[in-house]
Amino acid sequence: MRAELDRSLPARVRAAVAATRAVNALSRRLGTGSGTVAGGHAGLAVDPKLLEHLTAGRRVALVSGTNGKTTTTRLLAVALEGALGPVATNATGSNMPTGHVTALAVSLPGAPAVLEVDEGYLPGLVRTLAAEVVVLLNLSRDQLDRTNEVRMVSNRWRTALSGSPVTAVVANADDPLVVWAASAAAKPTWVAAGLSWRKDAVGCPACAGRVEFASAGDGGWSCACGFARPRLDVVLDGDEIVLADGRRYRLALALPGRFNRANAVMAAAASSAMGVGWEEALRRIAEVDEVAGRFSIVEVGGCTARVMLAKNPAGWRELLDLVSPGGRPVVVGINARVADGKDPSWLWDVPFERLRGRCVIATGERCRDLSVRLRYAEVAHRTVRDEVAAVRAAWMAHGGAAPGDGRASGEGAGDGADAEDPGGAVDVDFIGNYTAFTDVMARAAARTHA
Repeated sequence: MRAELDRSLPARVRAAVAATRAVNALSRRLGTGSGTVAGGHAGLAVDPKLLEHLTAGRRVALVSGTNGKTTTTRLLAVALEGALGPVATNATGSNMPTGHVTALAVSLPGAPAVLEVDEGYLPGLVRTLAAEVVVLLNLSRDQLDRTNEVRMVSNRWRTALSGSPVTAVVANADDPLVVWAASAAAKPTWVAAGLSWRKDAVGCPACAGRVEFASAGDGGWSCACGFARPRLDVVLDGDEIVLADGRRYRLALALPGRFNRANAVMAAAASSAMGVGWEEALRRIAEVDEVAGRFSIVEVGGCTARVMLAKNPAGWRELLDLVSPGGRPVVVGINARVADGKDPSWLWDVPFERLRGRCVIATGERCRDLSVRLRYAEVAHRTVRDEVAAVRAAWMAHGGAAPGDGRASGEGAGDGADAEDPGGAVDVDFIGNYTAFTDVMARAAARTHA
């Protein structure tokens, strides 16, 4: 139910909130958008300081990084709800001020806010919002045609955090670029959350020398100038979280993959910084089984598909690790629209070689670029431009029954499956970048509601 307007707000702020709600509702009614951005533009046009006004008096946590923002934001919001009540959050991933305004405009006045923030906007929000906690996940190349070089982003974060009123910074100690930024904060909490993609972090941000990573794979790193991984406060050790004082907590997670365990430990550490006990936070985090549709199992092209989002080399690397042990066919989809970034050259940094021996279909508007990359990776594959047709083709090539033969989606599959591999409950794994993912989810939803 929509929150009532806070009558204590100035008239201009109330008018801006009303404009935000009205325009977003109209956008949804006309089918021109999801109602998470357009209204924010309208509200900020009425009151340019609307975001500051709507966060005044709230407890605010900001979550930023190249990968994992949406998931970590969701997990942190869920962890806080048990102790603090309803939480305002931009759950759909609209992570710029327009999305933040929309999330706050429909929330209960004074409710705590957990906001996912685009990396480029974080410095400005750190300076203007009285955030209680800032969570820094990682920095890697993303959307190459319109995103700043990652060391520039790290330096901007560092400048913003230096002398800022932020109460706590929870930072991934395994990413040198994050450490460089967070070390400017008064008292950061260092979390060993892991960093599988290191190619963007080999240049030392302190001296421009070379960062050397420990060969043992324990996450340690250092530079000859003395810049090195800091002393750890929280360590993710497999399925356990280990604190500096020796306390250990089991991490049970419905979401699959090592990267989601990393997101979970960052969320739990941030909730602890906001006064929520580790056990309570982890109990609530364990109940989350999908985030904004990611890792959902949906019916696509007459079969069941587990749908996953990967938008840059770091994300693709993690998801290829996740699907590599299985035997299901894999559909990989690439578009290059504005939301994806129009430069797909990052495909050459993705280790598609891990898909050798699998049934693979390349799809999406840039499926031919993807096909060239797969050919050089020596991955046998077919190219089917339409995503739904590609999922159907993968299933059929892997021995699936023809659509329409009476087999219900998932019929005969196992009753459940662990998070790492849903097993018989899924026919095809689909991994796509942003618009390829959203296209498949939209078409699956349209079929469900038809």
